[in-house]
Amino acid sequence: MPTLFDPITLGALHAANRTIMAPLTRARATRNHVPTAIMADYYAQRASAGLIISEATGISRQGVGWPYAPGIWSEEQVQAWKPVTQAVHAQGGVIVAQLWHMGRMAHSAVTGIEPVSSSATTMPGEAHTYDGKQPFEVARPLAADEFPGLIADYVQAARNAMAAGFDGVQIHAANGQLIDQFLRDQSNRRTDDYGGSIDNRLRLLQQITQAVAAAIGADRTAVRLSPNGESYGVDDSNPAPLFAQAADMLDAIGIAFLELREPGPNGTFGASDVPRLSPLIRQHFKGPLVLNSDYDLVRAKADLDSGLADAISFGRPFLANPDLVKRFRTGATLNQDQMETYYSQEAVGYTDYPVLTEG
Repeated sequence: MPTLFDPITLGALHAANRTIMAPLTRARATRNHVPTAIMADYYAQRASAGLIISEATGISRQGVGWPYAPGIWSEEQVQAWKPVTQAVHAQGGVIVAQLWHMGRMAHSAVTGIEPVSSSATTMPGEAHTYDGKQPFEVARPLAADEFPGLIADYVQAARNAMAAGFDGVQIHAANGQLIDQFLRDQSNRRTDDYGGSIDNRLRLLQQITQAVAAAIGADRTAVRLSPNGESYGVDDSNPAPLFAQAADMLDAIGIAFLELREPGPNGTFGASDVPRLSPLIRQHFKGPLVLNSDYDLVRAKADLDSGLADAISFGRPFLANPDLVKRFRTGATLNQDQMETYYSQEAVGYTDYPVLTEG
């Protein structure tokens, strides 16, 4: 049975181990969503991961409503990402860009644009803005003639990611973001070709994935889903057939890997009583399957040993432990993450977590 420390091939990507760094929003870019020099240090420190999945990265100004989050739609952003990817590669690492559109989770106070979604719905709670938290706004349903432009934004972002030196991309279709808002019937109330039946609700994910795969190669294109339970106010009344069909569709496209975020009932960053769907999805998706959410070494070994997972992605453990792979190998104690510095713009809680010393 493979272990966390054995290599794995993920499409065109060759990972030295199966300890994957999950995407982690860290808010160290500029207000214009341009990556900064400190981000190169942060990612290079974590290059011993088998694969780094970058923080969620906006495909357009409309799509990124998180303060100080990076984007990848402009030439300035592409050029600013290059030192990041070069720094990771210099340390022998592999990195893909997670492509992000927040949909109704964006706020006009950040984007300057009315939020959009599958339907006229409102995200519960409050949005983070440059002027503090504000109530979310009612989203405008995307019109039929807007879909070609949206898909083109994903394609251009993928091409930009490759130009910036990334080894591939991951399409963010999880966690209540725009694509997830189309997938699930609680948030998708459309009556056109993008709503109603499972086929219709899958249409946007399918079109985006096919278009990105055609542009940069299916073997450099991955997808992230969060199939079990509510996520940021987005849910589905019958998720099993929805995500089984999604897995069939993604398998047919031949993507590099599929990542699933599946919080349990005692989840520490989101929880769900809905049983995880990875056992069902494993039957429908034959490519590499990466599982995520509250894993430790014991759980990781069990799911690798059983064949349920081909690799495991770790989020907050990588946030606080740049040398997580070494700590796992040696059984060393892990640093504790500092939640109060997750989204600050400082080096504190970002690039200053200690690493193990030699000897």
